[in-house]
Amino acid sequence: MYKLVENRSEKGKELRVAIVESIQELIKENDKVVAMEADLGGASKFTNIQKTNPENFIQCGISEANMIGVGCGLSSEGFVPYVHTFGPFATRRVYDQIYLSGAYAHNTINIYGSDPGFTVGPNGGTHTTWEDVALMREIPGSVVVDPCDETQTRWVIKELAKHEGVHYIRANRKDVRNVYTSDSTFELGKGNVLREGKDILIIVSGQLVSDALDCAEKLVEEGYSVEVIDMYCIKPLDKELVVSESKNKKAVVTFENHSIYGGLGSAVAEVLMENGVSVPFKRHGVDERFGQVGTPDFLQKEFHLTADDLYKTVKSML
Repeated sequence: MYKLVENRSEKGKELRVAIVESIQELIKENDKVVAMEADLGGASKFTNIQKTNPENFIQCGISEANMIGVGCGLSSEGFVPYVHTFGPFATRRVYDQIYLSGAYAHNTINIYGSDPGFTVGPNGGTHTTWEDVALMREIPGSVVVDPCDETQTRWVIKELAKHEGVHYIRANRKDVRNVYTSDSTFELGKGNVLREGKDILIIVSGQLVSDALDCAEKLVEEGYSVEVIDMYCIKPLDKELVVSESKNKKAVVTFENHSIYGGLGSAVAEVLMENGVSVPFKRHGVDERFGQVGTPDFLQKEFHLTADDLYKTVKSML
C-alpha cells in the first residue's frame, strides 16, 4: 500500500545512499548477497559496503563485461549479486554478457545503472544513455524498473532480492523530490495511480513523476481532470491498468527520461494498439539525439523534459 507525501518539495536521501543502505541490510539477512563495482565505488558509495562488509564486496575495475560475467558466475553458485556502473556501461557495453551469461544461462543479476538520461550532468554524451530501457526490455524474462524517489528505490532493491533473473534498476545517484511516504510498499509489475482524472492520462516513470504531478496541478487549475500513473515497473508492464485507464480519455501521454523509441512510450503504444484502444496518444521523450555536457537542470531543459514541456505537449492535443 502506498501513500503520497504532503510536501512534494522536500527531497529524500541520495538514491545511491538509499541503495547502499538497502544492500547492507540485505547482507545482514543473507551473507550470499554480494556488491560489485567497476571502479566507480566513490561515485556510487559502494565503497561504504567495502568498509562494512569487505567479504561481500568485489572491485572489478574498469572491466564492466568481466564484472557481469563474474556476477553471473557467482549467481550460479548461489550468490545474489548487485552490480553498479553508469547506465550506458551497465547496458549497451555489456549487453552480450547480460543476455547470455545472465538471462540465457538462467542466472540472477541485479544491475544498478546510474545517472540515466539528463541526470548524467557534466559526464556528457559518452556517459549518457537514452536507450537502456529499450535494450533491457528485449532480454527474455528481464525486469526493468525506474523508481521515482528514495522510498520506492529502497523497496525495489529489497524486493528484487526475492526474485530470480536479470533485473535492471535505472536511477539517479543524487537526491530527488519525495513522492511516497517512507512506509509505502508496492507490487512488482503494477502501476500506481497517483491521482485520478477523466480527461487526460499521463503515464510516467522515474524522477519525472514529480514533474508530471507538477504539470497535472497546472492543468487542473485550468479546469482539466488529470490522471497520473507512476509506471515504475516498465517490464513487466501493467497492461490491464494501461487499457482500463486509457479508455475514453481525451489525451494519453507518456513521459520518460529516455528515447521515445523502445522505452515506456513504446511499451504503452504496443498495449494500446494490440487491445484496440483508440485514443489520442503522444510519446514525450527524447527523439534522435545524443547526450551532451551540462548540469542536470540545464540538460532537462535542453532535452525538453520539464513539467512545462509536458504541459505544452498535453495542451497541443486538446
